[in-house]
Amino acid sequence: MVNVTVAGAAGRMGARITTLLFDNPEIKVVGAFERKGHEKVGQDIGDIIGIGRKGIELTDDIDGAIKDADVVIDFTSIASTLTNMRKCADEKKAMVTGTTGFGDDDLKEIKALSKDISCVFAPNMSVGVNLLFKILGDVARTLGDDYDVEIIEAHHRLKKDAPSGTAMKLANVVADALGRNLIEDAVYSRQGLIGERTKKEIGIQTVRAGDIVGEHTVMFATPGERVEITHKASSRDTFAKGAVRAALWIYGKEPGLYDMLDVLGLK
Repeated sequence: MVNVTVAGAAGRMGARITTLLFDNPEIKVVGAFERKGHEKVGQDIGDIIGIGRKGIELTDDIDGAIKDADVVIDFTSIASTLTNMRKCADEKKAMVTGTTGFGDDDLKEIKALSKDISCVFAPNMSVGVNLLFKILGDVARTLGDDYDVEIIEAHHRLKKDAPSGTAMKLANVVADALGRNLIEDAVYSRQGLIGERTKKEIGIQTVRAGDIVGEHTVMFATPGERVEITHKASSRDTFAKGAVRAALWIYGKEPGLYDMLDVLGLK
């Protein structure tokens, strides 16, 4: 039995993750917490997420919430995730996080903190997307420099970061496979008389609209032919199931930074 606490448990992703955790016989939910001042603090988490009273009170006290946890699952925000990871490192609690949008300094801190705890850190926990991460390098290397590369991602109107962490991971996989420097070769928008497309460009375009859960397309195009690889998520359960799977996998692992390719045995 793995004891799990959920950060941001009353949020869109946190609620779905918590629901699936309660359904899993290998997991015991031992805590649920939110940011200071959250309007639902003090209520039973089961009542909040609509599955009936569970005897777990939503709290804003991270220390109490993670005290009995083996693993903390966090899909919150950049600042909150870093705060929670620092606390997990202090208390030697394993962590699973799908938060995206971190800067270079943030990533350095995450890597440093993972020396003390085991952590699954992944921009997307969907099995299908991680399979795409696995095969995309081979596709890019096979097609080579004769194919223009464009990545188009779409998410709901409330998503805060752009491009998505998944789109950036896809772009990095392609850049590595083709020997390109993403900092120099990425193009995030086009407007006006921009001239002819350069050979090494990797286009990364963003759509924000409605309630789109998550869509990513990688396009390889050359005169006379176009290859498109697309993943569409129609439910947040796609990511929530991956997070639950990661929590079971990370329990008992040696300190270090892992991703979903590790969890799925794709490395």
